[in-house]
This record gives sequence, C-alpha cells and structure tokens, in this order.
Amino acid sequence: MTRAIEFRDALREAMSDEMRRDKRVFLLGEEVAQYDGAYKVSRGMLEEFGPRRIVDTPISESGFSGMAIGAAMMGLRPIVEFMSWSFSLVAADPILNNAPKMLYMSGGQLGVPIVFRGNDGAGGQLGSTHSWCVESLYANVPGLKMIIPSTPHDAKGLLTAAIRDDNPVFCLESERMLSLTGDVPEASYEIPIGEAVIRRPGSDCTIVSFGRPVHFCLEAAEALVAEGIECEVIDGRSIKPLDINTIAESVRRTNYCVVVDQSWSFASVGSEVAAEVHRVCFDDLDNHVHRVHSDDVPAPYAHNLEQEMLPNARKICEAVRACTYNA
Repeated sequence: MTRAIEFRDALREAMSDEMRRDKRVFLLGEEVAQYDGAYKVSRGMLEEFGPRRIVDTPISESGFSGMAIGAAMMGLRPIVEFMSWSFSLVAADPILNNAPKMLYMSGGQLGVPIVFRGNDGAGGQLGSTHSWCVESLYANVPGLKMIIPSTPHDAKGLLTAAIRDDNPVFCLESERMLSLTGDVPEASYEIPIGEAVIRRPGSDCTIVSFGRPVHFCLEAAEALVAEGIECEVIDGRSIKPLDINTIAESVRRTNYCVVVDQSWSFASVGSEVAAEVHRVCFDDLDNHVHRVHSDDVPAPYAHNLEQEMLPNARKICEAVRACTYNA
C-alpha cells in the first residue's frame, strides 16, 4: 500500500523498520530522543525503542561520532544524526580519518557499518557557517558511500539501503525538503545505492543534478518547453558511487549536458560529473558540458541574497540556452 507522507516521515519509517528488523541498529545525536529530533524526524522513536537505542548526546559531534564508530567496529550498526552537516566539520577526524579507512587499514578485519545523516546546504537564512554543502569535501575520501535523496520515496528506500550496507554511508538531506510530501509504500524496500533515475524524459538536453536542486531542474525543464526545448532531467540520487552509465546514455541521445550542483564550483561534484561526461561522451557532445553552482561566496543571511546565491530555475534555463543555442 502506498500513501502520501512527508520527507521526514519517510526517513523515520526507514530507521524504525530497520530497528525492528535488526536489534543492532540504534540512533544517536543531539535532541533525537527527548525532543523527538530537532526537525521531528525521530518523533515517537524513543517511546517505541527506549533510551538504549534512541540516544541523546552532548553537543560534541567529534565525541559521539567517534563513539559510534567504535560501536560499529564491535558489531553494532549506528545511525548518527547531525543536526546540520555544517556541524560535522568538527568531527572530520573520526568520520573521514577513521570510519572510511578502518576496513582497509585492518586488512578486512574491522568494518564500520555506520550511517551519518543530517541536513546539508542552505536551510533558509541560517547564515554562512550553518549552510555548508559538504558533498565535494567528503566525497573525495575513499571507502565511503554518499546518497542525497530528492523525494520522500527515495529518502526511505535509499536510507534503508544505507542502514543495511556494510560500509560507511553519508546521507545528505535538506531541511527545506523535510515537509515535502510524496507517495511512499508502507512496506520496507531498498533503492540500490549507485543507481540514478530519469525524473523527466526529454530529447534536447540532459540536465543532471542531486538532492534539492533536482526540483529546480524540473521547474526549469517545464519553463523551457515554451521555447521548444525538451530537457531530460536525471536525478543522480547517489554521489558516490556515481551512475555515469545512466547519465551517458542520456547524453548520447540529447548531445547536450548541463550539470546542476548546490556546492561551490571549484573542485566540486559538478566538476567531477562534467569531467566524466566529457571522458565517456566526448564524440557525442555538440557543446562542452555547462555547469550551474552556488555563487562563489559564503552563504548570505538575507533571504533575497541567499536565493540569488543558490542554483535556481532561472540560472538553469540560462545554462541550457547557452549550451544548446551556442553550440
């Protein structure tokens, strides 16, 4: 049975289903228990699973991340919630220097089946230090996987797959999408990590994105129909591993590609996608890959400036026109 629920509820269903299925799974983070989660993602979980499995932590990301990694090495399967991925920067040593490398460094003896999840990117007038997009910072490290769902359906399926995965998985969510409603099956299901999906078919230009900006891409694609441009919109869903095959198949049909990435442009995920498209589709492209990123400035606090700094439908339309008209 499928019904419409919010993005936050889809995340909670994935965690709760897996906690019922596997007693080794537990959730920890700031305000996840008594307060039902800063964004109410864990609402009601303390009552069902108790304080040994829904664990409120001190404001010490480095401390509770390191503790969770130790628990994973000893056979448990922790889910670590960062109130914001901006706060994960103080835990960079355990989450990047320990979790992804331990299996390799121990010769396969000590795996770290752990999920780190929380809000990524500009949440709406939170200022520069609370608006980090960490994709390009963290995807550079070998030994981890990274998912970035854009719909409630994918949030449940991808998080379920992440919790079951034996590798560290980073789940990047968006505060601005937590109230987004979509159809989600009641039963548990997995969406394989590393498989992109075509959100909108089209023949004239391929637009590739991840997470929240996928919705801006769909908005732009609908606007461009009036100009006779039919864009195919691909939701990568997983940044690492990257499904370059689905992207390449689309580019070979459309011969044009625009990549939309909410990170800053330099050394970004968008840069990597563009490089891969050029590598595998060089003879199919009728123009170079165009990119749309957040402007190369710290995230402003003022609402109008923040919106202008981020990728949006207007910028995407401009990139598609530049890509297809100026070939």
